[in-house]
Amino acid sequence: MAAGNAADTETSAETGTEAVRETGGEAQITCDVRGMHCAGCVANVEKAISRVSGVHDVKVNLVAEKAWITVGEGAPDFAELVEAVDRAGFTLRAAAEDIGQRREELQVADQQKLDGARRRMVWAWGLSAPIIIWMIPEMFFHVAWPSRTVFDLGMVLLALPVLLWTGWPTLRGAWKSALNRAPNMDVLIVMGSGASLLTGVASVLGHFFSFPAALNYAGVGAMIMAFHLTGRYIETRSRGRASQAIRKLLTLEARTARILTGEGDSAVEREVPIEDVVVGTVMIVRPGEKVPTDGEIIDGSSTVDESIATGESMPVTKGPGDQVIGATVNGGGVLKVRATGVGEDTFLAGVIRLVEEAQSSEVPIQQFADRVTAIFVPTVIGIAAGTFLIWLLLPGVMGGVARWAAGFLPWVDPTLNPLSLALFAAIAVLVIACPCALGLATPTALMVGSGLGAENGILIRKGEAIQVLKDVGTILLDKTGTITLGEPAVTGLAALAGASGEEVLLAMAASVERHSEHPIGRAIVAAAEERGIGFLEVREAEAIPGRGMVGLVDGVRVTVGSIALIGETEEDGPKMKDDLRAHLDRFEERGETAVVVTRDGRPMGVIAVADPVKPDSGEAIASLREMGLEPVMITGDNERTARAIAAQVGIERVIAGVMPDRKSEEVARLQGAGEVVAMVGHLQQDPSEPLLGLLLQRHRAAGGDPRDAPSPHRRGGDGLLEHQRGEQQCQVAPAEPPEE
Repeated sequence: MAAGNAADTETSAETGTEAVRETGGEAQITCDVRGMHCAGCVANVEKAISRVSGVHDVKVNLVAEKAWITVGEGAPDFAELVEAVDRAGFTLRAAAEDIGQRREELQVADQQKLDGARRRMVWAWGLSAPIIIWMIPEMFFHVAWPSRTVFDLGMVLLALPVLLWTGWPTLRGAWKSALNRAPNMDVLIVMGSGASLLTGVASVLGHFFSFPAALNYAGVGAMIMAFHLTGRYIETRSRGRASQAIRKLLTLEARTARILTGEGDSAVEREVPIEDVVVGTVMIVRPGEKVPTDGEIIDGSSTVDESIATGESMPVTKGPGDQVIGATVNGGGVLKVRATGVGEDTFLAGVIRLVEEAQSSEVPIQQFADRVTAIFVPTVIGIAAGTFLIWLLLPGVMGGVARWAAGFLPWVDPTLNPLSLALFAAIAVLVIACPCALGLATPTALMVGSGLGAENGILIRKGEAIQVLKDVGTILLDKTGTITLGEPAVTGLAALAGASGEEVLLAMAASVERHSEHPIGRAIVAAAEERGIGFLEVREAEAIPGRGMVGLVDGVRVTVGSIALIGETEEDGPKMKDDLRAHLDRFEERGETAVVVTRDGRPMGVIAVADPVKPDSGEAIASLREMGLEPVMITGDNERTARAIAAQVGIERVIAGVMPDRKSEEVARLQGAGEVVAMVGHLQQDPSEPLLGLLLQRHRAAGGDPRDAPSPHRRGGDGLLEHQRGEQQCQVAPAEPPEE
């Protein structure tokens, strides 16, 4: 596989097809890695891959079980990479390109790993339980029942299946890492449990041959392995919870597409798997359906719910020539869409890829722990060997230590020979000093924390965000969907004097809006249903994109919409009475959208629709203040509307009139003023990367130069968190800091 300067390409190898993304003469290969359990495993995989000629850089992530390999000219064959990783004791394979295939692989792989880890743990403890029961009299009363020979032989026979069967993956990993001259935690576990088993073998041989006497620790070896496998199961379960966010993103994709084949009158619609859609395919998207993949509308107009990409609950009006994003939902009209991006080239695939790649960078404190872990295993082995020699060469001094310990540890027998005491001490060092806590504490805490966060609507995409979050002083809160519910509802009715009452006003409006898929229309219909108001028959209902609805109710023309709609649909336009203007002003001052209803050109009244503030927003914002954070609301609404919403939740500082594509500029402006900023909501930083969520940037933090802040286009960017509610899966990348 050779790197180039072109755009994204695909390369095949004997082992499969891997996605290759080329930039500036280098190519990045994304692969799956199986068999890793700790930071030492990650280091071994990175070391094995980096030794292959042609590899420029490699990043391996334990949680995602992925490797991002950067290769240059004269890049190695994929088979060479697979062979190098296999020699290190792990499995490397190409990452699936198709989103559907990746979704299934993730589900199957996670379940298989969890089932396997659970099965090994259960069997290990099932086989160790008789050992524990049998050892109690010997440990506490120094009585080997029914005889020492039977006891020693039984311990060995019961320990063998625990170590050699349930512990086989650990044995294999230790062996391969040792051959690779990069011992990992498996080596310490195998040395500790293996040495324990050998003491049992030696004690059995001592009963029949002239062999140095040693206390039988074979049962202890079995328990060491059982505890280790329990830790593996907890780790696997935590990693599965952490990967749920990726699986949820994968489930957003449409499974099938309705495509149009043929031309003119001979054109035929047929439903095909999403995998069969190629660039240029014409798709038919009906109301309520997901857009199968990224494309351009060539016929039809509708409103499209793009909350998956923008976080905005209000749909966007789309027509011929407009771009649509795969997995967004079509609202009211039938759309004919030409596919412009499929597979790895879609918006959703880019989102998933960014999440996975962001996970490849580590928390700064974890980088330190990994450096320590790299030398920890050899150091522990050396300490264990030294401990064994000290206890063996200084039996008098160390025997005093044993007698002292026996005073509060009943299983310590100071009458044992020096060899048994030396082995006991060395095994204790190997097991207790195992760097499981050092290597796993930080990533496991992050995995568990991210899993709990995902369950509560927050996806932590990058652990560094947690470490950096402590420096934040200003928190930007997007209005829609963050402070508010993100779903419009009717909040007020005002029938004009001389017109019919509020019930008739709502009945007229709801009857017409029943033919609309717009959220405001749905809110009006829902309000009528809640009040038990019946619907009237409507003919010739028509949606005016961006304006409202028009229809005939009992032969009378009824309009429901904005003032702009009324002005366009009535010949002379309705006469704006003083009371109508008063109602409009009153609703707008409260931050509500005013919908005017007319009958035969005469205004009937006004319906107020608003995105209600979440019941707990005020409490949450008060809590932020108690934490020393300054909440700031940012919104595209006008200043008056924004101030009205902010006043309801206790926010004093408001940035209004900011469109989604300008919010990153506001973040950068605040950062340029020396503020350390986090943003909760949606941030559209680049047209090619409409990535949304919570932005966390360390601009100027700890006196750093803003120009040193990483870019989202460079590996190792600052911490990212993703906000996700229901089917709204959003992401964000840090905004580029301004040049000074």
